[in-house]
Amino acid sequence: MPVSKDSGRAGNQLLAALPAEEYQRLVPYLEKVELNNHQVLYNPNELIEFVYFPTQGVVSLLYAMEDGSTVEVGIVGAEGMVGIPVILGGMKTTNLALVQVAGYGMRLKASLLKSEFERGGVLQTLLLRYSQALLSFVSQTAACNRLHTLEERLSRWLLLVQHRLQSDELPLTQEYISQMLGTRRSGVTVAAGTLQQAGIISYKRGKINILNQENLEATACECYQVIQSEFARLLNLEQG
Repeated sequence: MPVSKDSGRAGNQLLAALPAEEYQRLVPYLEKVELNNHQVLYNPNELIEFVYFPTQGVVSLLYAMEDGSTVEVGIVGAEGMVGIPVILGGMKTTNLALVQVAGYGMRLKASLLKSEFERGGVLQTLLLRYSQALLSFVSQTAACNRLHTLEERLSRWLLLVQHRLQSDELPLTQEYISQMLGTRRSGVTVAAGTLQQAGIISYKRGKINILNQENLEATACECYQVIQSEFARLLNLEQG
């Protein structure tokens, strides 16, 4: 729901990277909004009316199957934008954008972003590079889901969420994690239990605390570093 107009860049790294002139053209149309837990920002095959630049919280990009099962293919936090199909020539997509962790963001009408994008400039360059980074993320996730163990995938996923929240405390239930990873809850319970026994994480009442960052990175598959490196290469952003 709308909160207020905000002329500040409010923590989103793409907006912060814009030259003052380009950013000021967007200011009258940017609106600060609250992103509520499990809020749907757009549904599959639905016309995308707004794009979102998160400043706090995490948004998951999901694919849903006919039987209702879901799997996450991408994560967006303060490093990015939700609604990339708008600048790629299509105003719809087959995935679902769902707020995974509540927070805030800057909302902009999709038509306005498209017009500004078509002017060229730094905004166009940034969003094209971000699109490439996100595509690499999606591709790496597909490979990861097929080739790596659940323990490795869980470790990779926790690290990616941690970077976007900038916090070692993650408000996530095992049931929700299983939906994101496209696996059974029992499998997540076993993998999380292994990490907890190793002193890498602790889990209690819907909250996961990362206790040992170094060991979590060592447990994660190579996909974590590949994703991190690609975001850094393309955008020179700290988060991946």
